[in-house]
Amino acid sequence: MDMRRSTPCSRCRQRFMAKSVTKGADVECPSCKPNYLPIPADEQYSSSQQQQYGLRSRMRCFYSQIRGKVHQSTVTPSLNPDPSAFNSMKIRSSKRAVLCGITYNNLKQYRLKGTINDVRNMRDLLINNFGYPGHFIRVLTEEESDPRFIPTRKNIEDSLRWLVSDSRQGDSLVFFYSGHGLRQPDFNNDEDDGFDETICPVDFQEAGMIVDNDLNTLIVRPLTPGVTLHAIVDACHSGTILDLPKVYMSKEKKWVNSSPPSGAEKRTNGGLAISIGACLDHQAAADTSAFTAGKMNGALTYILAEILKKLPGPTYGDLFDLIKETLDNVNQSSCLANTRFLRRLFNSNFSQTPLLSSSAEFDVYKKHLFL
Repeated sequence: MDMRRSTPCSRCRQRFMAKSVTKGADVECPSCKPNYLPIPADEQYSSSQQQQYGLRSRMRCFYSQIRGKVHQSTVTPSLNPDPSAFNSMKIRSSKRAVLCGITYNNLKQYRLKGTINDVRNMRDLLINNFGYPGHFIRVLTEEESDPRFIPTRKNIEDSLRWLVSDSRQGDSLVFFYSGHGLRQPDFNNDEDDGFDETICPVDFQEAGMIVDNDLNTLIVRPLTPGVTLHAIVDACHSGTILDLPKVYMSKEKKWVNSSPPSGAEKRTNGGLAISIGACLDHQAAADTSAFTAGKMNGALTYILAEILKKLPGPTYGDLFDLIKETLDNVNQSSCLANTRFLRRLFNSNFSQTPLLSSSAEFDVYKKHLFL
């Protein structure tokens, strides 16, 4: 006759079938026995202390971790070295940046894989190649634990106000965005193609998108003489995302007027605003693993960063020629990782043409890019 009975394990508390044991004796299930570790001397307590501090409970959790039953989430180090510095620092910097990368982790159908890599890449570029102080680079991603740096609409807009506030002659400002971009009908008659371009905060379904008109008001109009802003936007439909009045046509090698038909003022207050969009307003931009196997990046961000690391201070014309040449090579190799959504839209024929726009014309083959 089988003399076994259901008994709770003294370590994991799971019940198992065990042979008759002395009443009150500790028994271990087969799973716990192989993972037994001696208790360090400084953690040995009396019976009453064990009950008080829940030693068995703590040790059970420890054994479970070893066996892979408990998976603690890895805390990603913040890309904002000292969040309190934004409010407490008395000093200022002539170089400031806002970097925003959105993965849309809670929106499965919109999820992106390369945006955090883009932000890290751009942050390293600014610090190591252009001398930006880390404390004056504000990073917004879903990996940040401080709620001020989650890329909600409010936080993005607040960060852009911080970027241009108290700007002075000689300041260099950067706004970088990697995430979704969309289009919506223009009801203000200030778009030649009838559409406003937008960026999509992580809460865009509730709080709404940030349209090009808003970005122009937030970071273009406040620019005073001697202040330079570069916006680098790696998103779909991002060509004229700042609504700047001058657009450079790389193929024709000339500037064209892109002022609003309505006559609305879109210029700066004397400063210079330059925007580099990942694609034309009617195009989509790609995440790709063509450059680093197994690692996704925005195509524009990766190429731009690599060029600026290897060729500091190129002219804008040379930069765009190199970007176009690289994208053409990648497109021809069919390495771009299109999503099913993009394949439906473009019937697998995918291309993107980066676009340069500005608040004022300049000679693109004489003016050098220094962020």
